[in-house]
Amino acid sequence: MSQSLTTVVFSHGKATGPWGEKIMAMASVVRELGLAAESVDYQGIDDPRVRVEKLLSFARPFAGRLVLAGSSMGGHVSAAAARSLSARGLFLLAPAFYMPGFEVFTPRNVGCPAVIVHGWRDDTVPVDNSIRWAHEHRAALHVLDSGHRLQDQLSSICLYLKAFLQSLT
Repeated sequence: MSQSLTTVVFSHGKATGPWGEKIMAMASVVRELGLAAESVDYQGIDDPRVRVEKLLSFARPFAGRLVLAGSSMGGHVSAAAARSLSARGLFLLAPAFYMPGFEVFTPRNVGCPAVIVHGWRDDTVPVDNSIRWAHEHRAALHVLDSGHRLQDQLSSICLYLKAFLQSLT
């Protein structure tokens, strides 16, 4: 691993917590690669802008040496903070981009490589939103036979995360 990449900071979705099953599985991959894994607790914070502020404050000490990883609203929050934190990369699971009434807040010009994993059967965030964002940002996109939570795809998610982190060296 590159000496300049030291930490992966996870941002959970609206209805979950900072150390759920997906984040725990991905954190294991991160630690196996010799990196630190951190996770921000957004429980009780529904406003995406307040979540972005919390992420910026939490991750500022790692700026320029981190990858941001987020699921659903956490993906949106991670992308929104990426440029300000000089993130080296974004790893996003079913990010809440282009949601009705919030399209204007979809992060643009993130300033780093991004990977998206999304489920074809997602009934919370349409897969077309990730396809659109990936196309606009030339991001890697993995669309799997799964729903919004992607719980049944943990092994694939971990493989994609490992490959992405290794590509950043």
